[in-house]
Amino acid sequence: MAAFNHTPSSPSTFILNGIPGLEGAHIWISIPFSLFYIITLLGNFMVLFVTAKEQTLHKPMYLLLCMLALTDIGLSTSVIPKALCIFWFDITVEGCFTQMFFFHAVTAMHSAVLVTMAFDRSIAICDPLRYATILTNTRITLLGLVGLIRCVFLALAAILLLRRLPFCSHHVIHHTYCEHMAVVKLLCVDTTLNQRYTLVAVLVVCGLDLILIGLSYGLIIRAVLRINSKETHQKALNTCTAHICVIMISYSTSLFTTLTHRFGYGIAAHVHILLANLHVLVPPMLNPIIYGVKTKELRDKVGKYICRM
Repeated sequence: MAAFNHTPSSPSTFILNGIPGLEGAHIWISIPFSLFYIITLLGNFMVLFVTAKEQTLHKPMYLLLCMLALTDIGLSTSVIPKALCIFWFDITVEGCFTQMFFFHAVTAMHSAVLVTMAFDRSIAICDPLRYATILTNTRITLLGLVGLIRCVFLALAAILLLRRLPFCSHHVIHHTYCEHMAVVKLLCVDTTLNQRYTLVAVLVVCGLDLILIGLSYGLIIRAVLRINSKETHQKALNTCTAHICVIMISYSTSLFTTLTHRFGYGIAAHVHILLANLHVLVPPMLNPIIYGVKTKELRDKVGKYICRM
């Protein structure tokens, strides 16, 4: 049987078996998953709708918030609908690679948007008089395009590394979605290159982006410390609170699920996979709520449209 399982083959389908050890609870797990997904769509589409309708919100900060909302929708939509259907359908190889591409591309784009938002906050606090001339909508769009090119390249390279190698005869993926390292475990050859690429991609995306975010907040802290007024201190830091919350939620879950594949051999499979799913559910659901609560202008506009319903 072991020899059979390690015979190279060209599969037409993969079988996603959900959360190992919790198969009997899949139907109950799908209920909060569905609820979180609906809240995610409602919250992020509300942000997009209100920002598009209100001319006063056509500013770099809210353009970035729309980009964040789009990546949140893309991240959850690339995973959750298929995860809810794993009891009825297998997934084709092409479908698996398509899901993998969008999942990893949107994850990288999400990180790029958070970096740009940190840059936006640093300019707003460190050089407020030149904010409008430095961060124009055109420059924000160009930064978004650079982030898009990076994420497409990284996701495409991961798929090309997989396509050239043979898979074992067993095509069961112990996960609810096609994550790169979960599919790598099905390969029947040495996967050192794939694992090293994953580590490099994590360093390029999370590592580099966190360094850039750290530098931006270093400049913010330096600028704030130069201000004598405590009231001004508080006002300046309050503009960053929402962004800091989003960073902590997004990167903590992302880094955990990525590094667990490589180093977390002692972590139970169901714990790892549940947290991997929370990574695509919780941050996209909470981000519009956090920004809605912390950003008065956006909160007032959303409240106006809700009252009209």
